[in-house]
Parts: sequence; structure tokens; C-alpha cells
Amino acid sequence: MTIQIILVILLTFIIHLISTLSYSVRIVGTRTKKIAVSFALFNIMVLISRTSNSFQAPLLAKWVENNINLKINPGTFELRMILLATSIATIAGAFLIPTFQRILSRAVLNFSIYKSVPKLILHAFTKIGIQQLRDEISIPNKNNFLVNSESRFPLKIFVFNIIAVAILTVGVLSSLYAGFITPDLRTTASSLSAIVNGFATIIMFVLIDPYLSILTDEVVEGKYSQSEFRKTIRYLIFARLIGTFTAQFLLVPFAQVIAFIAEII
Repeated sequence: MTIQIILVILLTFIIHLISTLSYSVRIVGTRTKKIAVSFALFNIMVLISRTSNSFQAPLLAKWVENNINLKINPGTFELRMILLATSIATIAGAFLIPTFQRILSRAVLNFSIYKSVPKLILHAFTKIGIQQLRDEISIPNKNNFLVNSESRFPLKIFVFNIIAVAILTVGVLSSLYAGFITPDLRTTASSLSAIVNGFATIIMFVLIDPYLSILTDEVVEGKYSQSEFRKTIRYLIFARLIGTFTAQFLLVPFAQVIAFIAEII
């Protein structure tokens, strides 16, 4: 395994860890009644994720180019290790959510005092700030990982989330692997990842996000309980985990489809 792939695995872990933690932002918003501030502060972590993604893409592209120039098809082992990193990151994120919720809630409340992100960050490194961070560390309750059959969470949202996460997880990797199937059209194949991911993005923004937004507003208005809302987030994280595992089965079929499309367009 090359240093490029090792770096990509680490960056992938960071990206998907932050994506998993993002589910808890709505919980923090409903608890603190400061939804906009919660998302604004979380966007700092989103910047880290996007920066990681910016480095991830060229590293993977260079790995593909090097192998194609050497006329080597490395198989799918490295790519499957990257996919495995997404699953591990999701599990890690699920365990870290209780602690992250408490830390972000504290940050939201402190932001009301400092009203400045730089000042808030500096406060986190003070003696008081470090002590507050230590106080917010929480071990997940085993009940958080139990599935309640009486929950009102709709099955279609659960299934759509699995599909969307699976496609988003494997889209870029499949398009890159398609470059090994059709080396002469590797640039075209790589470009087709945007179309594949676009389909998953539509599912996210048309079906899943609006549903979550409605529930978030209903929790704030007292029409939907906090406990039920936490169960909903739990189901979405579980669906996300299934989606990352499903991506393993989609890697090669998607690559073959992308290679075929690259040849006929």
C-alpha cells in the first residue's frame, strides 16, 4: 500500500467522521434553541472536511495515473480499504456523538458571550476552557445503540438514506476505478462521478434534509419530543453505516457502468 493511499485513508476517515457528527448538530440546535449558531460553529469542522477532500482527490488521481502509466491494474484492494475507512469513521462518529453534542452545546452558549469565533477558539485553550472540554466528555449509553421497533421513523427515509450514502461513498472511487477499465477514457470516466453523486445529492436535498428540517422545527415548537428526535438521528446514523458497507458491493458494478457510459457518450 503506497503512502498516497495511506494518506487518502486518513483523509477519508476525517471526512466521514465529520459527516457522521453532523447529524448531532440539529440535536444541539433544538436543545440550545440556537439552530443557526449551531450550524455556523459546525461549519468550522466542515471547512476541515472540505480541505481534506481537496487533498484526497488529487492524491487518488495521481495513484490512478501512476498505475495506468505503468500498465498495472492494482485491483480493488486499496479502494476497498478506503471504503472500510468510511465505515470505521461512521462507527467512531456514533460513539463520539454524545461527547460532541455536549462540547458543541457548550460552544454555542459560550459564543453568546464572546460573539467571535477566534475569541471562542482562544477560550477553548485557556485553563477554564480545557476544564470545560474535559467535563463534557461522555461515554455513550448502550441504549443509544438499540433499535426501537415502536419508533415512528419512516422506512422510506431509512432506505433512501442508505442509497444516498452508498452512492456518495462509492461514486468517486468507482469513477477512478473505471479508469483502469478504460485507460484511454479515464478523464471522461473521472468526470462522470459528478453525475453519479448528483443523483445521491438530489435524494439528500429533496427527500432527507426537508424531512429532518421539519422535525427540527417541530421539536423547537414542542410538537415532536426530543427523545423521538434522538431516535430519528440514531436511525439515520445506522442507515449511514449500512450505506458505507453497501458501497463495497457497488464499487465494481458502478465502475463498469461508468466505463460503459464513457465509451458511448
